[in-house]
Amino acid sequence: MSSVPLTRRALLGASLGTAGLLMAGCTEKVEPFSGIDITGADYATGFSLTDHNGQPRTLADFKGKAVVLFFGFTQCPDVCPTSMSELAEAKRLLGADGERLQGLFVSIDPERDTPEVMKQYMASFDPSFLALYAAPDKLPELAKSYKIYYKKVEGPTPTSYTMDHSAGSYVYDPQGRIRLYHRYGTGAAALAGDLKKLLAA
Repeated sequence: MSSVPLTRRALLGASLGTAGLLMAGCTEKVEPFSGIDITGADYATGFSLTDHNGQPRTLADFKGKAVVLFFGFTQCPDVCPTSMSELAEAKRLLGADGERLQGLFVSIDPERDTPEVMKQYMASFDPSFLALYAAPDKLPELAKSYKIYYKKVEGPTPTSYTMDHSAGSYVYDPQGRIRLYHRYGTGAAALAGDLKKLLAA
């Protein structure tokens, strides 16, 4: 029989029980993101581009907001407008928190995507969204830093070409850190849910 007095054993048991509850609280499962968690990645860490208003932009300009960045082109028939529409819907689903979301569209078609064209394109989704562009000779380096693919596919005339490209969005938290990659087709509700978590952190 144990030599520990009953009172001490009771107190010891209570202490261990409390510790167990505290540990259980510390290891409580956090609901996972819908997107792919790439927190701490050594790519997609930032940019230095020009927006459709002619203003130089970096991630630091949007500190305090969650940022969703998508690479595409304005004459894209399906993937790009679908992705931007879903981003606009995600903003709506966030309610008042939608003001803390910045949508960014980076053009991979500098030949046709002029600032004027991109400004009109953004307005058709949400006037707060910004289109960004790099000089043609800087675009390959930018694409490499984001691990995205793009390729010009010739059409029947010199101006009727299309662009093959990666289809997904990069998501940054309000501190400007890369956090998630959302594949094309994930949906507005899933994106809004992830953004809500990042904005609440």
